[in-house]
Amino acid sequence: MQNFWQNWQKVAAKKFVVALIDFILLALAVYLGYAIRLGIVIPEYIQDWRRVMISLPSLCVIIFALFGQYGTMWQHAGTEDYTKFLWLYITSILAFLLINSLLKIAIFPRTSFAISFFAGLFLCGGLRFSWLMSKNIHPKNKSNEKKRLKTLIIGAGEAGAFLARDLMRNDGELLPAGFIDDDEQKTGRHVSGLNVLGSTKDLAKIVESENFDVVLIAIPSAKGSKIREIYEKLSALNVQIRILPSLRELAGGNISVSRLRKVRLEDLLGREPVRINLEPSMNYINNKRVLITGAGGSIGSEIVNQVLQNNPSEIFALGHGEQSIYLLLEKLEKINTNIPVHPVIADVADEIAIKYLFESAKPEVIFHAAAHKHVPLMEFSPREAMRVNDLGTRTVARMAGKYNAQRMVMISTDKAVNPSSIMGATKRLAEKILENEQKNYPETKYMAVRFGIAAGGPVTVTDPGMKRYFMLIPEAVSLVIQAGALGHGGELFVLDMGEPVIIREMAELLIKLCGYEPYKDINIIYTGMRPGEKLYEELFYDENAVNSTLHPKIFVSKIKAGQEGEEINPELNTILDYALRNPSESLSLLKELVPEYQQV
Repeated sequence: MQNFWQNWQKVAAKKFVVALIDFILLALAVYLGYAIRLGIVIPEYIQDWRRVMISLPSLCVIIFALFGQYGTMWQHAGTEDYTKFLWLYITSILAFLLINSLLKIAIFPRTSFAISFFAGLFLCGGLRFSWLMSKNIHPKNKSNEKKRLKTLIIGAGEAGAFLARDLMRNDGELLPAGFIDDDEQKTGRHVSGLNVLGSTKDLAKIVESENFDVVLIAIPSAKGSKIREIYEKLSALNVQIRILPSLRELAGGNISVSRLRKVRLEDLLGREPVRINLEPSMNYINNKRVLITGAGGSIGSEIVNQVLQNNPSEIFALGHGEQSIYLLLEKLEKINTNIPVHPVIADVADEIAIKYLFESAKPEVIFHAAAHKHVPLMEFSPREAMRVNDLGTRTVARMAGKYNAQRMVMISTDKAVNPSSIMGATKRLAEKILENEQKNYPETKYMAVRFGIAAGGPVTVTDPGMKRYFMLIPEAVSLVIQAGALGHGGELFVLDMGEPVIIREMAELLIKLCGYEPYKDINIIYTGMRPGEKLYEELFYDENAVNSTLHPKIFVSKIKAGQEGEEINPELNTILDYALRNPSESLSLLKELVPEYQQV
């Protein structure tokens, strides 16, 4: 308490000193107004001068104090601070003129008033500006400049200019020394006192010739392809690279040094990361009992996180492995949510366990993420892949219908299109099972979401030419949740993910992001394609059978014959049950149920 009181006294004393200086300068301005117009002695207007010299500065100081002028740190002031000062000064002068016209305080000749107005503005404004300049030329700062990192800012627009000024006002490690901008009209000109040295075409040459230590990318509106182009030009140079977040991340916030961060993988995507506004569609989750299968996995745990943000009444987190569910609950403890999350350890293919769960919990919304996803491993275990991916889907879907769940959203994969692997074929079969259950239980809305996911940094690459669609897990989960709102039952949703990414290039970028050089510091080993893999994946069987939705990045295809493969085998359930009882015939029966499956 004593320290607080001492600090308050120091601050109050500083404010009083500044207010006193303002009073003296404004009184001097009034004197100059009278003296320049009427003579230095001012014999005829001595009484008027004295009244104005006391009343006008007093009114200005009072208004300045009321509107927080003496709380501004002028060493770090920006345009908005000087604009506020100007308006408060003009307001104070107008207020004095109004009071003087009503109370007849003194005679104030118009010429004297004009001189006093501009003199006061120059003196008080100059005082504030001198504090800003003194900070920039302070000997202490000059000595610090030698230790600061010479910094190049890419983007001489509004964001870059704000950033440069913020850097120059503080004593941080970065010293701005120039701009790069692709607008040729800016080259050779000055922005925020710094020279625009050229365009990104000459970026590497400029960085090397000028010995820059740090490059800041200050183009919040830039697309991922542009950021990637810049990053690739700089990655071979010994410079630090930092970036301002996108306009979406900056929305509602200011542009400052504190917003700078390292380049992340999503900044380098050839497409913009998909951002889906979930708020309008969350009514179907709000105050509902939600079951999430595979909740301990990377996708399932992210579904738990995003569903929690949308106010369900309770969540049932189902997983087969106890460790993954335990770790999920540990993470959720840090969130400190009041929404109950119930752990459920069970196998989705265990009909007794799933039936008991639906009887006791009565979930209203189901997100089905449980599946075997590892392509090479499933090539050696077709029965297990069918048991979990197909029997598990059928079990959960049937119980959802029997116990009147409102919606069930299943996670599918791009590997389900013209599948070349057992995993892909079982996921395609799971899509067909979902359509079948939709016919059996029309009151429950079943839907599937098909996408490709990559998360993590591969150091081994199966084939140099391998391509994959790339989507971050939070993006994918947003799509899954959105699909739950868009679907009316029986839909298969697909995201427009742009062009597929060459995995080799992504591996190289990931290594560079970690500060290493590919093939030198960290080698990339090409292992050859693994069992069940193909060079590229697809998202549709027939692009002409795909319709748009309310969201420009989400498309929908009805799971029907002629649109998504062959007509569903009427003996699907019988064949599936037989395949599970006869492991030696599982693979041949899977091919019968999914005729489009072509084993490689």
